[in-house]
Amino acid sequence: MSDDTQLPEPDRSLPAPHPRHTRQVFGQDRAEAEFLVAFTSGRKHHAWLLTGARGVGKATLAWRIARFLLATPPVGDDDGGLFGDAPAKPETLEIPQNHPAWPQTEALSHPGLFLLRRGPNDKGDKLSAQLRINEVRRARNFTQMAGSDHGARVMIVDAADEMNTEAANAFLKMLEEPPEDMTILLVSHQPARLLPTIRSRCRTLALATLNEDDVTRAVAQTDPDIALDDTTRVLAAGAPGEAVRLLSVGGAEIYTAWLAYFDTLERPESDQLLKLADAAAARGAEARLDATFGMLNVALGRLALFGAGATMAEATDGEFATFAKLCPTPHAARIWAQTQQELNTRATRARAVNLDPAAVILDMGHTINQTAASQRGRP
Repeated sequence: MSDDTQLPEPDRSLPAPHPRHTRQVFGQDRAEAEFLVAFTSGRKHHAWLLTGARGVGKATLAWRIARFLLATPPVGDDDGGLFGDAPAKPETLEIPQNHPAWPQTEALSHPGLFLLRRGPNDKGDKLSAQLRINEVRRARNFTQMAGSDHGARVMIVDAADEMNTEAANAFLKMLEEPPEDMTILLVSHQPARLLPTIRSRCRTLALATLNEDDVTRAVAQTDPDIALDDTTRVLAAGAPGEAVRLLSVGGAEIYTAWLAYFDTLERPESDQLLKLADAAAARGAEARLDATFGMLNVALGRLALFGAGATMAEATDGEFATFAKLCPTPHAARIWAQTQQELNTRATRARAVNLDPAAVILDMGHTINQTAASQRGRP
C-alpha cells in the first residue's frame, strides 16, 4: 500500500520506530507458540484479535506474524514431490534475515500485504481522529488483488478500536465473507470497544505484560542508550512501548508533580496545580498536555487500586503515604474510581473541542480537591 509521507504514521508511537521496523518481540513466547501451533496443525483462523495493554508488543507481533505468513507456504502445500521429503514444519515465526519479505514489509510494498489504519482528514492536512469507511473500502479493493508467490495475503488493522461505526460495519462484512488465503490481524488495545460481532469472528491472541528483564531488553532494542528510571519502570507496568513513550514526554516528572499536588490538598495556598496547568498550556506543549492528562489518569487509577488493597510497587518515594491519607478504605477507592472516570471523560472532551488547557486542568484540580474533602473524616 502507499504511504503518505507528509503526515505522521498513526500506528507509530514516537520516539520508538514503527513496529514493522522492529526485529525482535520480547516476552510473548506463549502467544507466538499459540499461533504457530494453529498454523502447523492446519487450523489457522482467518482473523486474529491481538489484545493486551498498550505498549506490550501487539503490533510488533502482528508484523512478525505477517512476515512469517508471507514467507512460509501453508502446511501441506508442498509434500516434496514423488521422491522428495515433505519440508519440516516451522518451529518458530522467525524468517531468514535475507528473505525479501523483510525489505518489502518495511517499505509497505509487498503485494500480499495491506495495512489498514487511520488516514488523512477531509482537508488532507491532518490525520483523521477515527479509522473511517474510505480506508475500509481501500482494504476491500485489496482483497480482490493477487497475493504473494504462494497465495498468502495478510491484512493488519492497527488499531481496530479506532474504527467508527460506519467503518466497523463495513469491515464486519469482510469478516463474514473472508477472502481465500487471507489472514487478518487486528491490533486492539480496548477490545470491548469493538462490535461484539467482530470479536466473535476472531480468534483472540492475548498478550501478557513483560517481566522487568524483557522490558529492559525491549527498550534497549529501541535505543541502547535509554536508561529506565525506577518510576518509569513501575508506571509502564510491563509495557516497553509505554516506557519509551513516558520517557519521551517526561512522564515520571509529571506523575511526581501530580503526587505533589495530591499531597497539598489540605493546603489551598499551594501553587502546585498552577505550575502543572502553566506547563501543559504553554505554546507547542500538546504532547505535554496529553501526558498531563494521562498521568493524572494513572495517578487516580493507582490511588483507587491502593485503597482497594491491590498489591503494587511504589512508583516514587512517599507515593503510598500520600495514597493512605486520601484513600484509606475500599469505599474511598470506589469514590476515587468514579472521579477518575469523570475526569478521563472530561479530558477527552477537552481535546475534542479545544478548550483552554490551563482552565481544564485547574477545573480538574478543583474536582480532585472536592473529592478529597468529601472523604475527610469518613471511617
